[in-house]
Amino acid sequence: MKYVEVIANAGSADTIAEVAARAKATDFRLGVVGEDGMQQMRMLVSDNQVQRLLDILQTVLGAQPMARIVVLAVEVSIPRPDEGERKAEDSATAARESLYEGVEKSTRLDGNYFILVVLSTVVAAIGLIEDNVAVVIGAMVIAPLLGPNLALSLGTALGDIGLMKKAVSTLVVGILMAVALSALLAYVWPSTLMSHEVMARTNAGLESVALALASGAAAALSLTTGLSSVLVGVMVAVALLPPAAVLGLMLGEGRFDLAAGAGLLLAVNIVCVNLASKIVFVAKGISPRKWLEKEKAKRAMVIYVLGWAISLLGLVFVILERDALIPANLDQAIEHQLEQSLGSAKD
Repeated sequence: MKYVEVIANAGSADTIAEVAARAKATDFRLGVVGEDGMQQMRMLVSDNQVQRLLDILQTVLGAQPMARIVVLAVEVSIPRPDEGERKAEDSATAARESLYEGVEKSTRLDGNYFILVVLSTVVAAIGLIEDNVAVVIGAMVIAPLLGPNLALSLGTALGDIGLMKKAVSTLVVGILMAVALSALLAYVWPSTLMSHEVMARTNAGLESVALALASGAAAALSLTTGLSSVLVGVMVAVALLPPAAVLGLMLGEGRFDLAAGAGLLLAVNIVCVNLASKIVFVAKGISPRKWLEKEKAKRAMVIYVLGWAISLLGLVFVILERDALIPANLDQAIEHQLEQSLGSAKD
C-alpha cells in the first residue's frame, strides 16, 4: 500500500477525487487551502493501482507547473487488508517512477562508486588468489556492477537514451577499473595465481549461459516487485566482478589464453543479464506513459533485444568452438600445473 499526497490547485479537488475513486483508493482526504490557492490532497492506494494513479494524475496535472505528487511507502495499515488485497499487492509491479529512482542512482560516476569498485576488486582478487570462497562472495555482494546493467535494461524499456548512456559509461568504467587494478595486483603479487577459484573462472560453458540468464531474470523480477533483499543473492549468482578480476589477473600474469576464457565468461554474464532483464521488463509491462514515447521504446526494445540475442548466439558459438579446440585432458593439465605451483611455493 502507498500513501499518495497531491499538492495542486484547489479547483482540481473534484477531479482528483474522481481519479482517486478510479484508482480504488481506500481513503481520500482534503487539506486546508493555502494562501497561494494550492491544496493538499491525500489518499491510500494499493500497490497494484499506484502506476495507474500516477499516470492519470500526471495527465490531469500536466498544465499545473506548481503541482507536486509525493508517494510514500506504508509500513502498517490498520485494519489490515483482506487476503485478496494482500495477494494483489504482493504480485504488484513497482511504479516506473520508483524503479527509475532506484536504478538511476547506480549509474552515477561518483566517489562512492569508484571506492566500491576499488574495494570490491581488491577483496575479490585476494579471495581468488588465496582460494577463499567466502571472501570472493563478500566481494560479489559489495560490487556495484549489477546496477548499471539493470539501468541499461530499464532505460531501453522506457526509451530513455540519457539513462542508457549513463549506464553504459558507468559499466565500462567499472569493468576497466576492475581489470586494470587486478592486473596491477598480479604484477606485484609475490606468489602463484593459479588457484582453483581463479581457474574456475577461465572457462565459460553452456551452463554459464543458463546461470547468467536465470540470474538476470531474477534481478529484474526482484527489482520490479520491490524485493530488494533478493538482489543480494542475485549479485552473488551473477558474479560479474570475479571474471573481470580474473581477466585482469591473467593479463598481469601474461597468460593471455586463460585471460581470453575469463573475458568470454564476463561477456556471457553481461549479455545474458541484459537480455533476460529486458525480457522481464517487457513481460511486466514496464513502458513510458505517453503514446509517442511508448512507440519509440518499442522500437528501441526490439532493436536491443535482437542485438543482445545475436550477441549471445555469437558467444555460444565461440564457446562451442573453444570447447572443440581445448584438449580433452585440460582438467588434468590444470591440476598438474596447480600441484607444481603449490610445490614450488612450499619449497
